[in-house]
Amino acid sequence: MATILVDTHIILWSLLDDSRLQPSLRSAMRSAEHRWIFHQVSLWEIQIKYNIGRPQLPCPPQEMLPAAVTKAGFERRHIEDEAIYLLGKLPLYHRDPFDRLLIAHALLNGWLFATDDREIQRYPVRVFP
Repeated sequence: MATILVDTHIILWSLLDDSRLQPSLRSAMRSAEHRWIFHQVSLWEIQIKYNIGRPQLPCPPQEMLPAAVTKAGFERRHIEDEAIYLLGKLPLYHRDPFDRLLIAHALLNGWLFATDDREIQRYPVRVFP
């Protein structure tokens, strides 16, 4: 059983039933074969971006996310100090601070990372699938 950190856009596509989510990934996320991580970094990113109109959500994040994340079976994880320190060692291939912090957590914990962002593949993180 692998532990897989899920990138913010994949979480949103999953919760909002967005057609951009690959059917194979959607199916894998619905199975109990792996542990799927919803990270506090994604919560932070969703709230910040919601305040500027992205993403379009049916209601404010605090009204939707807690129940949706639980119902989807995600495990919740919090920001770790060590991951913040690891940011200083990562090359600046990716300028998005949220993605960089998610990458740092995946590297620190040995997690796979589910993403559709090709820029992330420049880092030594293992991308799922």
